[in-house]
Amino acid sequence: MIYVGIDDTDTLDSPGTNQLAKVLAQDVAADFRCQYILRHQLLFDPRVHYTSKNGSASIWFIPTQVGSVNIESLVQRLRRRMLDWYVPGSDPGLCVCSTISTPVPDEIIEWGRRCKRDLVNQQLARNLAAKHHIFLEGLGGTEGGIIGALAAVGLAATNNDGRVVRHADWPDDLTGCIPVTTVLDRGIIVRCSLSNRTVIEGTVEVGKHLRPNFREGQVVLFVRPGNSTDEMNGAERTADWISEKLT
Repeated sequence: MIYVGIDDTDTLDSPGTNQLAKVLAQDVAADFRCQYILRHQLLFDPRVHYTSKNGSASIWFIPTQVGSVNIESLVQRLRRRMLDWYVPGSDPGLCVCSTISTPVPDEIIEWGRRCKRDLVNQQLARNLAAKHHIFLEGLGGTEGGIIGALAAVGLAATNNDGRVVRHADWPDDLTGCIPVTTVLDRGIIVRCSLSNRTVIEGTVEVGKHLRPNFREGQVVLFVRPGNSTDEMNGAERTADWISEKLT
């Protein structure tokens, strides 16, 4: 697996980091298959400089060819697209870490967890990446995005964090009230957050986008019982279950 972390790539009036992650995945699709794109929630605190809610993204790549993998070439391709995408006012960061020969170091995983609870700084991120020979670079502005980019790689390596923006080759097309079986058909577990039981029937209101969670190596949509006239996104709908936006 090759983990790519990106953060702070947008402003309030430009396309977001999730959209850039999808573009990056498409750019290199011939050589690297995208297994997941995950959004990771970092420390939500007014002392942190962020665009909206301080989330970074990880992209999980699997090489399409068996044998040697040119990580440097991948880095340069991602880097070029991010520089083309750059908008003034953003502070993008890019991190690339291959686990083909060695796993993500425990210190990087702990960095990701720390970024969810503590204030940290750029220099700490740079020192940690250099220590473990992990590519980490700021690509504009204050370069503050390197903090979240490195955190995204660490959190991805836990196999137990984030909300799923892309799941293999499934399109991001599910919205509103849909059958539970439609979600199950995509290899997603549906689980009641109150009872922890698996849900296999009924309808579920997923809102604007289907955004399940990544937990213990599985894609899980957590839901709660719905009402006959639950209101979501300003519209009343009938649903047996309502998806919960857990982080």
